[in-house]
Amino acid sequence: MPQINSLRENKTESLLQREASCRICDLGLIEHAAAYQVQQNMLKEALATKINTLIFCEHPPVLTLGRIATEEHFLFSQKEIREKGVQIVRIDRGGEVTFHGPGQLVIYPIFCLEDFGKDLKVYLKQLEQVAIDLLRCFDILAHSIEGKRGVWVGNQKIASIGIGVRKWISFHGMAVNVNTDLNYFSLIKPCGLDVQMVSMEKFLNRRIVLKEVKAKAIQCFAKNFNLKFI
Repeated sequence: MPQINSLRENKTESLLQREASCRICDLGLIEHAAAYQVQQNMLKEALATKINTLIFCEHPPVLTLGRIATEEHFLFSQKEIREKGVQIVRIDRGGEVTFHGPGQLVIYPIFCLEDFGKDLKVYLKQLEQVAIDLLRCFDILAHSIEGKRGVWVGNQKIASIGIGVRKWISFHGMAVNVNTDLNYFSLIKPCGLDVQMVSMEKFLNRRIVLKEVKAKAIQCFAKNFNLKFI
């Protein structure tokens, strides 16, 4: 097994030495369904042209449930949740239920994984490292936890990750709590866990400029995936 892991890491390192072109698409605040349609359009394009795209956006309040998610992690009925102005959507990513809302930076990499090692475990680890590096730019020391997808500050979760893959093209991605209203997370067990969520704003005790977070996120993606932006 160690030899297999070593071969996998060498293969990935070799691929990441190659510079990959990538474009940026900033959708701003957009309904989840509309952003999903953009993802699907770019996914189809990537299948034909092998173009990599980083999509940035925010969503109005919405709970999304991954492929394996069940309603047992809802702490309120669907009726009560919708009465609070929160949509509920089932989507084709991995993982359990999570919340998206204003003040949260959502990043959807539409990536041709042949450019980045063609290994889902390595890809997910790289996404976690992007979030860790991004938070370090704001003097927040974050880390991953073996067996638990996402990024944490101490024992509080600050970034969630869940992806979909079609013919080795990735979609969906990660959500980083920047100025997010954390009260919404009390509607659920985030990612099916008994965990407290935290945001950059709460940790630093100040409002964070989202534009600055996006700029740093672009740099962290460039570093971890050896991207050249076009």
